[in-house]
Amino acid sequence: MTTKLRIPHDAWVFVGDGRKALFLRNEGDERFPNLKVETVLEDEIPPTRELGTDRPGRAVASVGARRAGVAQTDWHELEERDFARQAAQALENVVRARKAKSLIVVAPPRTLAELRQAWHNDVRQAVIAEIDKDLTGHPVDKIERLLTE
Repeated sequence: MTTKLRIPHDAWVFVGDGRKALFLRNEGDERFPNLKVETVLEDEIPPTRELGTDRPGRAVASVGARRAGVAQTDWHELEERDFARQAAQALENVVRARKAKSLIVVAPPRTLAELRQAWHNDVRQAVIAEIDKDLTGHPVDKIERLLTE
């Protein structure tokens, strides 16, 4: 049996992934939430060919003449990690500047993990729920429905 998520009045809902973040605020109440977009962050990640142009490196063993290939850098993953850190900083700004007391964070598992590592203690204390889903591609009314049903 699952319990219905209650979004308090004036609570903030962060919906993000490694490329986009929505900061929503509940202008309604717990029974009838009304999420409104306050801020949108988007990271335009260029194609891989524009991020890394070098071939993978080679490593030479310190003893003998053995060589090994070095794995290709995943530039998109690095960009997404950096974006998650930027989003965590923006969450800190919301908690401090907007005096957010309640924060609900919705993000895919990998992004959620990156956010948790970068959160300031003020943000940690404001988080009332974490949901490991990717809802960034949905319109706000559907996000609202998915969170409260």
